[in-house]
Amino acid sequence: MILDKDVAVPMRDGAVLRANVFRPDQPGQFPVLMTFGPYGKDIHLSQFMPEAWEHLNKRHPEFLKSSSCKHLVFETPDPEMWVPHGYIIVKVDSRGAGKSPGKLDVNSPAEFRDFYDAIEWAGVQTWSTGKVGLLGISYYAAGQWMVAAMRPPHLAALLPWQGTYDFYRDRTRSDGIFAGGFLGRWWPRSVLRNQHGNPESPFVDIVTGERNTGPANLSPAELASNRVDYIKNVLDHPLLDDWYRERMPDLSKIEYPIFVVANWGGLALHLRGTIAGFEQVASPHKWLKIQAGSYFITFIDPSNVAIQRKFFDRYLKEIKNGWEEEPKISVELRAPGESVERVISDTQWPLKATQWQKLHLDVQGRALGPPVGNEASEQYDALGDGITFSTPRLPGKVEIAGPVKVRLWVSSSTEDMDLFVTLRAFNTNGDEITFITAIDPKCPISQGWLRASHRKLDPVRTAEYRPVHTHDESQKLIPDQIYPVDVEVWPTSIALDRGCRLALTIQGKDFERPNEPGPYKGSGFFLHNDTRDRPTAIFGGTHTIHVGFDHDSYVLLPVIDGSLGID
Repeated sequence: MILDKDVAVPMRDGAVLRANVFRPDQPGQFPVLMTFGPYGKDIHLSQFMPEAWEHLNKRHPEFLKSSSCKHLVFETPDPEMWVPHGYIIVKVDSRGAGKSPGKLDVNSPAEFRDFYDAIEWAGVQTWSTGKVGLLGISYYAAGQWMVAAMRPPHLAALLPWQGTYDFYRDRTRSDGIFAGGFLGRWWPRSVLRNQHGNPESPFVDIVTGERNTGPANLSPAELASNRVDYIKNVLDHPLLDDWYRERMPDLSKIEYPIFVVANWGGLALHLRGTIAGFEQVASPHKWLKIQAGSYFITFIDPSNVAIQRKFFDRYLKEIKNGWEEEPKISVELRAPGESVERVISDTQWPLKATQWQKLHLDVQGRALGPPVGNEASEQYDALGDGITFSTPRLPGKVEIAGPVKVRLWVSSSTEDMDLFVTLRAFNTNGDEITFITAIDPKCPISQGWLRASHRKLDPVRTAEYRPVHTHDESQKLIPDQIYPVDVEVWPTSIALDRGCRLALTIQGKDFERPNEPGPYKGSGFFLHNDTRDRPTAIFGGTHTIHVGFDHDSYVLLPVIDGSLGID
């Protein structure tokens, strides 16, 4: 393998970005796989995300037999697993990050234009066949949707692995609520530490051992003036306006072959938007795979790399390898204990076998069950533990896989309210069933969020099983007046045995188990507690859930096998 390091990649405005090019040590032209982002093309995984590196070494030492992992960089492909198979890996530091000078402006139209230019540069190099594919996780997946909608001529196929297309609903605002917990951690840790010219960066170059942010030593004032204030911009735009729209792709323009991979562990950041991107993309050649397990570890699992390679072999090398016979949709059905009950192959989402079943809320019995006849209501402190509704023990085995909706009739003592809805499951011993996700080691089976003043629905995209909110205006509440709201709980999958229970917890703050030891208590660092977005005077009031007759509050579940036992 040959490494061409810090290669100059010219941009249309005269700027120069820096890239690493890993290519076969033999003559010829090869297809290109590109990543483009701010995390640092030269920062080893052990530096950038030491917990992921430790997990890999302790839990999956067999992966280390497939590669030396010398060039393993967070959320990007390992060159050693691709170059020997006749691919060129190009990793580009986006403008203002790592080795690339310029103004740092992540997730912006300017960055997407740079990405376009980098693709076109790679497509005409002497070592390139002219076909460029995109492969990466999270940030390195989300940008794929944007640049693909710009239709660069040399782009031939893309594989976004666990990366939402929806910049508003998923990455910055959880259906209207500022995602301050994630952004407050991500912006300084993942982005600013690698800003070009940052003399305080702890990161060093894998190859040279030198500081990864280049030789320049910029002062704090110079660094600040050389970047966009990302957090301020998000806070300054509470609604889905033009600022967000120019950061969200027109999926109808994406017609390239695309293999979309989602992960149940991507709760709260990528899962929903990854699946929705697959649904809306215009390509006639599209596939969806939803996996369990770690979103990063699954990416570098040799068996999954083989699947990735089969896709790119077909569309970058034009090898007729039977890829078209792969299931259009493949879904791993989770089971307790981080296991997989079975893999479901299908041609549509939601799955063909789906039987929509309702569990109605009963405040008197704190129950989920048949429709409630009498009108009733119950109050809870918005910043307290909320109310939990539970089913009886399930009469038989039940399998659930797909989107979830919660219809609530609510009122508030103030002019607005935030709804935090958590879907939970308990085994026959009464212990909660949880899963390891990217945000928490003991996550519930699903969660949903909604700012009540953003309850307006998109009449075109909304389905009975999935509300889609426009987020284009704020409709304040009249205190103590009752309103219907539809909360989208993120897609989930779970196989439950007879005797298990389901529960729904409704709160006005993030779900956290009060007696959970350690810093992560159910929602990880993905919290929504920034008082600039959630002042206590507005979001710390008293909430009321209404049920019965004209105020039928319920959860709609995608049952694919079995019955919840509710007539």
